[in-house]
Amino acid sequence: MRPRKGSAAICSRCHQPAPGYDQLGERRFEFIPLWGFFVFLLYTMRRVDCRRCGAVVVEEVPWGNGKRTLTKVYMLFLAGWARRLSWKETAEAFRTSWEKVFDAVEHVVTWGLEHRTLGQIDAIGVDEIQYAKGHKYLTLVYQIDIGITRLLWVGKERTIESFQGFFTTMGEAVISKIEFICSDMWEPYLKVIREKCSEGLHILDRFHIVAKMNKALDEVRAEETRRMQREGRAPVLKKSRWLLLKRSENLGDEQHFRLRDLLPEPRSPELNRDKQNERYR
Repeated sequence: MRPRKGSAAICSRCHQPAPGYDQLGERRFEFIPLWGFFVFLLYTMRRVDCRRCGAVVVEEVPWGNGKRTLTKVYMLFLAGWARRLSWKETAEAFRTSWEKVFDAVEHVVTWGLEHRTLGQIDAIGVDEIQYAKGHKYLTLVYQIDIGITRLLWVGKERTIESFQGFFTTMGEAVISKIEFICSDMWEPYLKVIREKCSEGLHILDRFHIVAKMNKALDEVRAEETRRMQREGRAPVLKKSRWLLLKRSENLGDEQHFRLRDLLPEPRSPELNRDKQNERYR
């Protein structure tokens, strides 16, 4: 690659033409491989004496970004494949390194964050994901409005301090317009949401609510079984966990009969009225 004859170099700080100063050594920029062959762009970088910035800086080139050795189009190429495959598989498929795939993804994400338009956010969802062994988690915040679902923010760990970073990043103007928040029942999330989005409707994850109800049912069933044994009565609730938790349509014939023995039969309103009338007589 050679600069066009008579062309002025572009300052990498202010992005304006500037007079030349000197030349550096030849740099190698990695391009998209073609038919399994490595492709590199070789270019001798120029430095400019920029009067606006008051410094001597390296010129800006349209195919590269800063000191990165990958071309912009190659970084876009790798980042696109990294959405479909793992970073390791992407690196192996194109005979490059995991670090270069990471660098490409970082470049694309940084550019996207700098150029994204948040607009109004009505609903968000908060969740965590484990990224390594040893209970290492990331906190993820999504926008879940009708017609748009996107990742807004990622924070390390799932603590109160890390989650508060989301509200600091978004700013009060955006946070004040959030009307719906969906999360699980992790206590740090509940506390921060209660503090930062007190006016919004907080919707708890159904999976965790059902899990809490099932746990409470197990505890009550076990306590009642122990109480009946202490009183010398038959422990009819023993081994009845799945009998109580199953859907009615999934129960077998024997299970239906046993469940009928465990639960009292509902009485009709007429029978209840007759019983009350007999009491007053």
